Parts: sequence; structure tokens; C-alpha cells
Amino acid sequence: MITPAGAECPYYFADYHRGRNKQECRLIDRTPDGGKWTPDHCSRCRIPRIAMANACPNLVLEAKARSGLLGLVKRVDVSARCTRSLETVKVPEIGCGLCHLPLNPEVRTEEQD
Repeated sequence: MITPAGAECPYYFADYHRGRNKQECRLIDRTPDGGKWTPDHCSRCRIPRIAMANACPNLVLEAKARSGLLGLVKRVDVSARCTRSLETVKVPEIGCGLCHLPLNPEVRTEEQD
């Protein structure tokens, strides 16, 4: 669904049918201690970029809504884990490197040597 910031996000949900006015981030809602989400958080959220760049089924995302000083700056802190390698993923847009090995067998990574 399209977020208020104009990006496609698999976790954003809005329902305006028959006078309803419901907006929610289902990723922040299901994250323990995720914080209070508002539509302003969508403008600085990395989740749409991560979902577009990495469609790995083993990538598990968690997000926490944060507000800065006096509540003026809103941001979303994102953390990612791989269920296959059981490691924290430092760059979720790329992934852990285990699930998606290079297609060219001549290209070798340091782990394969």
C-alpha cells in the first residue's frame, strides 16, 4: 500500500472505507516495545527501500518508532536478522550474504575460500 510519504510499503495499512479513518504500521505494531507510530514516521522510514531491494524470505525486520527532541523529528529505527544464518544483518538492503551467493561460480567471496 502507498504510504503518506508516497512509497510502497508492505507493512503500511490504511482503511478509509465507509467513513473509517484507520492508519497503522503493522511492522511497528508487532515489534515488542515498538513505540507509538504516526503517519509522520513514514517520511523518514527505510522499510520501503529495504523491501524493494531485498525480498529474501529469511530476512526478519523489526522497527521502533522514535521521536527526537521535543517530538519534532520522527524516525524509525530498523533492525534485521537472518533466520538462516542466525546473525544480525548490518545492511538489510543487501542481506547477510549467505542466502544469495553469487550466480557466477568464478566469483568467490572470502567465506568460500
